[in-house]
Amino acid sequence: MIPSGHLDTFARDSLPPREQWPDFLFDLPERRNPDRMNCVVELLDRWVDSGHGDRPCLIDAAQSLSYAELSERVNRIAGVLTRELGLVPGNRVLLRGPNSPTMVAAYLGVIKAGGIAVATMPLLRAKEIAYPVTKARIDLALCDHRLAEEMEKARTLAPRLRRVVYWGNEGGDSLEAMMARSETTFTACDTASDDVCLIAFTSGTTGEPKGTMHFHRDMLATCDTYGRFVLEAKPSDRFIGSPPLAFTFGLGGLVLFPLRIGAATILLEKTTPDDLLAAIGRFEASVCFTAPTAYRAMLSKLGESNIRSLRKCVSAGEALPKATFDAWLAATGIKILDGIGATEMLHIFIGSPESEIRPGATGRPVPGYQARVVDELGAPVAPNTMGRLAVRGPTGCRYLADKRQQQYVQNGWNITGDTYRMDADGYFWYQARSDDMIVSAGYNIAGPEVEAALLEHPAVAECGVVGAPHEERGQIVKAYMVLRPGYTGDHALTKTLQDYVKATIAPYKYPRAIEYVATLPRTQTGKLQRFELRRTAGEAAHKLAS
Repeated sequence: MIPSGHLDTFARDSLPPREQWPDFLFDLPERRNPDRMNCVVELLDRWVDSGHGDRPCLIDAAQSLSYAELSERVNRIAGVLTRELGLVPGNRVLLRGPNSPTMVAAYLGVIKAGGIAVATMPLLRAKEIAYPVTKARIDLALCDHRLAEEMEKARTLAPRLRRVVYWGNEGGDSLEAMMARSETTFTACDTASDDVCLIAFTSGTTGEPKGTMHFHRDMLATCDTYGRFVLEAKPSDRFIGSPPLAFTFGLGGLVLFPLRIGAATILLEKTTPDDLLAAIGRFEASVCFTAPTAYRAMLSKLGESNIRSLRKCVSAGEALPKATFDAWLAATGIKILDGIGATEMLHIFIGSPESEIRPGATGRPVPGYQARVVDELGAPVAPNTMGRLAVRGPTGCRYLADKRQQQYVQNGWNITGDTYRMDADGYFWYQARSDDMIVSAGYNIAGPEVEAALLEHPAVAECGVVGAPHEERGQIVKAYMVLRPGYTGDHALTKTLQDYVKATIAPYKYPRAIEYVATLPRTQTGKLQRFELRRTAGEAAHKLAS
């Protein structure tokens, strides 16, 4: 590795052994980095230095910041961190706040000062906050004052957190007061391109959250691969979206991609489909990042909304049903860019530009990445055969001191935990998360495929499909259903939906059990929590058996 710019060597010392790293690919000329690099210089400072500081950069309901104005805030925060709060290069800093200009400035300020940003979702509770504080050995936090209650509770659970500085409140100890005393210039820390600048924690849906460690070079790699060759946005674009900045989908879509090309981004604290639609019209947004469920929810409200400015829509977080793709295209004329990414990979690594989209498929590997479908031993399988997705490229998994590194990285490939098939043309077709495959009477059934079939029926607003324990068949397909207004979840509708699925996909895949619910369990980022549905289905089966 390149000599580090960090004085606190915890992050580099906590990287997995080198033999457990994935193979990294730097085939593209854009991915040949200099040895020394601070990514904030490339994302922000170069626009100011080249005379483009007056370009709009961050926009919210209260203000619009130019690149020069954001640069000044970032410099002030970096100065506060190093001169008042004692940060030395390599220290980790916890960040807590909604999507806002201050949250972005804090992210960039920490990294410019040589620190390592560790952002957390705003709705996390004290125990969930304390975990990354302890795991990443964090001494300092910057936090929106509205999140103080859980933040202070977390301090009692994680006593190593010695200092929390709040923004948005009054007083001499607020971040704003400290910034006012700080200088407007700051020389970026002389970091190595392979110094860690971000530790992003996974959602923990399959166990304890894992800290994924990303380098300065990684922050630019995702922009120069997916951003350049698939998204193909322009400096005149205005980005908008719903994912939190603590989620790498949100960090990329709302910070890294727009700043890399000198575009503007609109930051929303409230990101319901209604809020998103209203803001698209108000701020003339042109590039939208959100989850499939949000696109589906917005469909019925497009007639009363102004989205004329919108020209690109990106979907990730969970598989995009073909029914949603088709309906959005028919209503707007826009092809949604589907994609699969992972916190371990930082952002999207499979996805095709509009001109190459094959509806229903996730897409082909993003330039700079390689992907294949492999069996349990890691050997490639024949086209159109289901197997495990394996990927490698300029980004990859490096867990923070975690034995699960050897599960995710095998034979130099990142094994994402998804089941896919690849067709003869190199397009990848999502089947399920590997642990979402349903084995019923010897048949392998992908829950998301059944969901996609059900979502094509006009009665279905949302659905989640899982395997429920069954004495004779091992598992049966069970669907949890949220209905559209005007439909009643009775025996007649159940029979109608079952017959509909039988006529749409292979009959053995139909849901033998359907339960109607008011809502489905989802994460803060909109992902369906199938593990919760599996738990519910298991409990229900146990009660029946007893």
